[in-house]
Amino acid sequence: MNHKPLAQVQSFVADGLSITAVEPWFKVKVQLIERYVQSFIAHVAGRADEIVFVDLTAGSGMFSVGHQKEIFPTASLSLLAARMPIANWYFCERDEEQAYALNTRIHPHNKQKTAMVLEEPLHLLPERLRSLIPDNKRGRKIAVLCLADSFSFEIPFTLVEAMAVQGYSFLIPFTWMMNSRTNYQFYVEEKSQQLKHFAGVQDLQRLTSVQSNQQFYKHLVRLYQNNMLMRGINNAMSVHKLDSRLMDLPAYNIGFFSRKVSTKMVLSDVNEQEHVQFELW
Repeated sequence: MNHKPLAQVQSFVADGLSITAVEPWFKVKVQLIERYVQSFIAHVAGRADEIVFVDLTAGSGMFSVGHQKEIFPTASLSLLAARMPIANWYFCERDEEQAYALNTRIHPHNKQKTAMVLEEPLHLLPERLRSLIPDNKRGRKIAVLCLADSFSFEIPFTLVEAMAVQGYSFLIPFTWMMNSRTNYQFYVEEKSQQLKHFAGVQDLQRLTSVQSNQQFYKHLVRLYQNNMLMRGINNAMSVHKLDSRLMDLPAYNIGFFSRKVSTKMVLSDVNEQEHVQFELW
């Protein structure tokens, strides 16, 4: 299967609207997300009548590196522009300015009116999506992939669990700020409630004994994996080198979670496209 770096193929320029500033490693993460989505499509294409894509944290649709010297689309906008075989696209963005920019950028690539920006609060999204995406019925199957790419702990585990009950698969890059200032102690002490909601736990006992950002990251990702497995949701993780000033970590994980699709097969497909493999650290 030939995975092209779609974000490099598409031509996007500054348009005067909101653009999210990021570090250079985001370009690689965008390409990795694209590979996962392409692999998901390849594995469900023969079994599903429709494929639906949901981006839970769509943002403005555009990233920039170096004071907008280099501009490139998010994975979701890039995939939409590449006209992937997806029946419907739902871009979720709750910030008014970002949503306006996203709507504007989607428009040129939305000839068939298959893409929609949803501005509902997170807790209302499961019902909103249920009204838009019909349940599977005999003779008609729908495969749904949700991208949850947040640079914080804003997406609670209960939201993912509620959507998983509806049969959705999930792609989750585990990338949040971790450095000497915003470190594991800050999250455990200052953001404990949000952290509990994100991980789906009642207490943070397993995280309070860690001694470094790296230990915290590994424990939290493993805790998330275990909670998904306990709910019958299979998962597979890829590991990718990280060169960042915001994240004091040598690598980061991307997780694929699904009850409907072989997570191992999708991960194997993605890994085949990597020129360099990184062992778990």
